[in-house]
Amino acid sequence: MNLESARRQMIDQQVRAWEVLDDAVLDVMRRVPRERFVPEAYREVAFADMEIPLDHGQHMLSPKVDGRLLQALALRRDDEVLEVGTGSGFLAACLASMARSVRSLEIHGDLAEAAARTLRKESVTNVTVERMDASTLDEHDRYDAIALTASLPVYDPRFARALKLGGRLFAVVGSSPIMEARLVTRTGPSEWSTESLFETCMDPMENSPRPPRFSF
Repeated sequence: MNLESARRQMIDQQVRAWEVLDDAVLDVMRRVPRERFVPEAYREVAFADMEIPLDHGQHMLSPKVDGRLLQALALRRDDEVLEVGTGSGFLAACLASMARSVRSLEIHGDLAEAAARTLRKESVTNVTVERMDASTLDEHDRYDAIALTASLPVYDPRFARALKLGGRLFAVVGSSPIMEARLVTRTGPSEWSTESLFETCMDPMENSPRPPRFSF
């Protein structure tokens, strides 16, 4: 596989085609070596328009969703970022290239360890990977940006409360087959605005609240 040709096609045919036009985002997706974060069995499809399988039934986000997420958060160099769902570590590396620091939470210890190893190999020094169940998160006014890489079947306001004033949260909400990607911005001490971004489908966050089941 010609890596640079495949990477260029990923950017031009997938990411740009999905309305990711921010030069800073496109540059990061060119520079961060996606192929080194992909499980070895899937290296040949590292740049494909697909969610690459990981252990525990998890998946890497497709490149175009990574791009839309990064563009929506509009990161600044001094931002402190929370990522929920480390997965392979690829998105954490992209976030780290655009922000001051990233705290990345992963519920599965082996995924957390593997991602941390890859990040170290790639000399990404401003990401801290922690094994943690994000459904227990209880923080306030701490982060400039939060990226949820798993969907919320029911919107959970705990993540928005962890934002600083002006902070942005990327979250995908709903149930298969159609979910809504949203950008939530904290506009006041007890105020948030929500923007609908696009429709997609994403693995649900483990242990997150589920909608009530109706019985007849």
